[in-house]
Amino acid sequence: MSAKQQLTERIGQLLRDSKLSVTETRTKILELFMKSNGALEHADFDKLTGKSFDRVTVYRTLQTFLDKGIIHKIPTTDTSIRYALCKSECSEHHHHDHHVHFKCEECGNTVCLEETDVPAIHLPKGYAAHNIEVVVSGVCKSCK
Repeated sequence: MSAKQQLTERIGQLLRDSKLSVTETRTKILELFMKSNGALEHADFDKLTGKSFDRVTVYRTLQTFLDKGIIHKIPTTDTSIRYALCKSECSEHHHHDHHVHFKCEECGNTVCLEETDVPAIHLPKGYAAHNIEVVVSGVCKSCK
């Protein structure tokens, strides 16, 4: 089996495991995530494929993937939203993406630093954290 066929099979299995229909758009978007070296934003799908996707379809697909625990949002300092593939610990409506994200100031790439733990946050009495997001900015190893 070729690498392309293996990727297509992996994507199909991920969609079926998430109880989603295997559609061309879902397959193409997941393929882009799996081939990506970092996070993607809505505009990347047209740029990376060279073809135009319906914006509403992409938005709905990303939202579905978020809901199913396939991807997670990455916080940004601007108004854009970036997304990255979740690891196997994530499930429907319950993300376990407790890791640091790194945004390169040179190339703009954002990556998940899976091996870097989010530092412990000690909140004052009466506060309850539901989500902790850590983004480090600087220069990545490729741009250094």
